[in-house]
Amino acid sequence: MEARQERQAYCEIPVLALGNQANLLAAAAIGVELQLTGFLAAKSRNSKMLVLHVQTIEFLEGTQNG
Repeated sequence: MEARQERQAYCEIPVLALGNQANLLAAAAIGVELQLTGFLAAKSRNSKMLVLHVQTIEFLEGTQNG
């Protein structure tokens, strides 16, 4: 909430997945909803850009109505 009004904000964050997590992401169809958990870290030591390092992936498709 900003100035007592709801506001939507969007951002794009690059994702880094390794091993089995990378295979799951590679097999996911474009547009499928996912819930990713992991941690944010700088892309490199001198970078201000963030990267999400994926630790778990949950496919949300088909879970909205029970």
